[in-house]
Amino acid sequence: MRRFFGRGTLFAVSAVFALLFLMPTALTISNSFMTQSEIEVNYGMIFESTKPGVGSYVGDSVNLKFIPDKVSFNQYATVLFKSPEYLLKFWNSVILVIPIVFFQVAIAAFAAYSFTRFRSKIKNAIFFFYIVLMLMPYQVTMVPNYLVAEYLGILGSRWAVIFPGVFAPFSVFLLTKFMRRIPSSLIEAAKLDGANEFQIFTGVCLPQCRSALYSIAILVFIDYWNMVELPIILMDDAGALPLSVYLSTINAGEAGIAFAIAVVYMIPPLFLFLHGEEALVEGITHSGSVKG
Repeated sequence: MRRFFGRGTLFAVSAVFALLFLMPTALTISNSFMTQSEIEVNYGMIFESTKPGVGSYVGDSVNLKFIPDKVSFNQYATVLFKSPEYLLKFWNSVILVIPIVFFQVAIAAFAAYSFTRFRSKIKNAIFFFYIVLMLMPYQVTMVPNYLVAEYLGILGSRWAVIFPGVFAPFSVFLLTKFMRRIPSSLIEAAKLDGANEFQIFTGVCLPQCRSALYSIAILVFIDYWNMVELPIILMDDAGALPLSVYLSTINAGEAGIAFAIAVVYMIPPLFLFLHGEEALVEGITHSGSVKG
């Protein structure tokens, strides 16, 4: 009886936290089908201000509604067909994030293999430096990134955002820890069969790290898909800014559009997560199950 009561309590608490976690997403999706007038009636207080561009505190008049009085697709029509600038911002995000994910994972794979196969005091020191960089908040490295981008002459362009993302230490650390747990017997067997280092890397290590690679790609994609500060500081062209920057600057006249574009913005990471859910869970939960 006590065990049943404990499980029931744990289930109830987990259900409450799950509902609280899903509430903002459900609210965004449902409100994206509201008319602009209904949004203004329900949330107008949020956007009221005595000073231009400054929001006031949320008052009692704010009404959180999950079911619209009248379903409207005007916001989606505006986002997808009438105003191409919103889709342009969406593709700006794609142009920034896809190269970061691809090259960060590729560089991490080569670096992790090097840290795993060829150990030395110097490489251990470099790997420790990677850990230190990973533990630093991005606000600490933002000024050095700004100075380096200015020195390289890429400040104000997309490259100023892409380069720091490509060489981020997170993927190298995670993949190195995973790759060091590959059984050494597999590598020794490949060496006995006459495989060289590149063949061991592509034929033994990468297949063993498939779930970890997919997990890292998903985590990196979600992280940089939602970035705001880096594009604002390192890019000059407002037309090249990603959609995440626009979502952080909504106002009363664009609240309905913001709800709709937020739903569209959720689709890529949600699709990526659902497509690779098994690999993501396996890469995170079983990263330490294979011993070397």
